[in-house]
Amino acid sequence: MGFIPINKPVLGEKEKRAVRDVLDSGLLTDASFEGGKNVREFERKLASHIGAKHAIAVNSGTAALQTSLMAYNVKPGDEVIIPAFTFEATANVVVACNARPVFADIQSDYTIDPRDIKKKITKRTKAIIPVHLYGYSVDLDEIREIAEANSVRVIEDAAEALGAEYRGAQIGRTADSACFSLYATKVITSGEGGAITTDDDGLAEKLRMMRNHGMKEGYDTRILGYNFRLPEVSAALASVQMDRLPEFIAARRRNAAALTESIAGTRGVSMRQTKTDRKNIWYLYTLQVEKARDRVNEALRAKGIGSAVYWKTPVNRMKLYQDMGYADEKLPQVYDAVEHVLSLPVHPEVTEEQVGFIASELKTALKSA
Repeated sequence: MGFIPINKPVLGEKEKRAVRDVLDSGLLTDASFEGGKNVREFERKLASHIGAKHAIAVNSGTAALQTSLMAYNVKPGDEVIIPAFTFEATANVVVACNARPVFADIQSDYTIDPRDIKKKITKRTKAIIPVHLYGYSVDLDEIREIAEANSVRVIEDAAEALGAEYRGAQIGRTADSACFSLYATKVITSGEGGAITTDDDGLAEKLRMMRNHGMKEGYDTRILGYNFRLPEVSAALASVQMDRLPEFIAARRRNAAALTESIAGTRGVSMRQTKTDRKNIWYLYTLQVEKARDRVNEALRAKGIGSAVYWKTPVNRMKLYQDMGYADEKLPQVYDAVEHVLSLPVHPEVTEEQVGFIASELKTALKSA
């Protein structure tokens, strides 16, 4: 049995044909306000799937977050509350706007803790960025209530959660903004890419200008923007992938269910993302390992299983943020998570036989740890 990666792009003949069609056309990108044909088609499919009024394609999930912050006029002196347990891009985009990240603790299911948000919100708070980690939704209703009571925006970091649901609604259906990633190992991919969804007409227009140097009609820069456009080749790839999204999610859920059944009752490990009011798309199947997590991880990898730890270092303890004075933040649940989380492969190309192998080797590793 070959190595089983934690995630991988799932590409076929339709994706190849879509890319070749763009190459044959010679129209590799489009600097118009609306974007090229493939950009518009991808945006239409994404908005339709989510039930959002608008989808705006950009060239990375990071660009989606940064553009959203810029559109809400986040500036020096402002604060943005984010979880410390996330990929560093969530914090880096705040710093890129010369604002201050405020790190919040998480709950036992690895999502940002609304109680800590309440403690850390101030008159300087401009936005909250909750992260739908591992394909599992945060408690959006409570976070939105806090935001509304304090007149701040909610910018959802949904990089890992395309297709996830919260209380019957798709993640990304929002009056503010939700940001998705199309990176090579995400739920769907365009290689590099991202998108923002919103129901706000004015915000959507602003975002479309910002992704294109602030222009609307030719060379007429009206607001500050950058080149965050998604090329036509990438958009064509993403458009085909959108057609396959239900298939991908069904496979992930099937593999996750089989793995859950196979390890049921196993001592030393537990699943924390289990609330019934949300539907996980299992971007990463993440468990809490009670002891010797690193030894368990090493044992699995030695057997050809691409298990991984996301995240071993919280953002506030990375060098950049240590240099900014964040290292001593009081975040007990974050520090517990970084010692115990372990993610396993359940992506669409993991086979039934491989699921069984992963479960067997996990049990063996836990007994030996």
